[in-house]
Amino acid sequence: MKDIINQFDHTTFGSLYADEYDGRHNPGTTDLAVSLLAELAGAGKVLELAIGTGRVAIPLANLGIDVQGLEGSPDMVEQLRAKEGGDRIPVTLGDMTDVNVDDEFDFVFLIFNTFFNLTSQDAQVRCFENVAHHLNPGGGFLVETFIPDLSVFHNHRSIRTQHLDMDTLIIEAGLHDPVNQTIEYQRAYIDDSGVTLKPLPMRYAWPSEIDLMARSAGLSLEARWGGWDRQPFDGDSEMHVSLYRKAIR
Repeated sequence: MKDIINQFDHTTFGSLYADEYDGRHNPGTTDLAVSLLAELAGAGKVLELAIGTGRVAIPLANLGIDVQGLEGSPDMVEQLRAKEGGDRIPVTLGDMTDVNVDDEFDFVFLIFNTFFNLTSQDAQVRCFENVAHHLNPGGGFLVETFIPDLSVFHNHRSIRTQHLDMDTLIIEAGLHDPVNQTIEYQRAYIDDSGVTLKPLPMRYAWPSEIDLMARSAGLSLEARWGGWDRQPFDGDSEMHVSLYRKAIR
């Protein structure tokens, strides 16, 4: 049996999902996210990790924010370049655990659960370390992720209908490894052309674990919200938006 996690690298997501990404993966929070990110970024130099199709970066650039991106997938960058204004944003191709951008930044952000696309704790720790290395003193790093809901798994397995209409059925099955905190998803797209499989592995981390990763990289938690509108974070929150800060030495 092929292991989904070990079949993925930083280019795989885009090759599977780039052509449908904007249509099927819009969280509906773009305007709120852009507003908060623009406020936090200010006049500084900004880097978006996993810039993708530019859903957030292009509106930020339109507001006058000095933003550039790091992206692992050429397919996602192709989608970005096809959009109006997408050709104005500098993008470096590479793995976000390396942050191989020859520059330093005042603000870095990684949103829409993409931190969990790093499928090992080691990779997640290295991401924080490399972000901290490229942050100017006093710079901020914002991360948005969901709060894992493990109640959807029975015997470490889950299955749910993602989409259903007269012509299409999308089913998502998941296998949960509680030891490594990984979930291997397989999505089956069924329509009149047949069945298409699109896997997706993730490694979730609780907010407290992410805080420790930040601390080990020399960043401290400045704020945590339960949504992009700065709603309080509490035990009922389904997501968190967390802002970390590099000390001014």
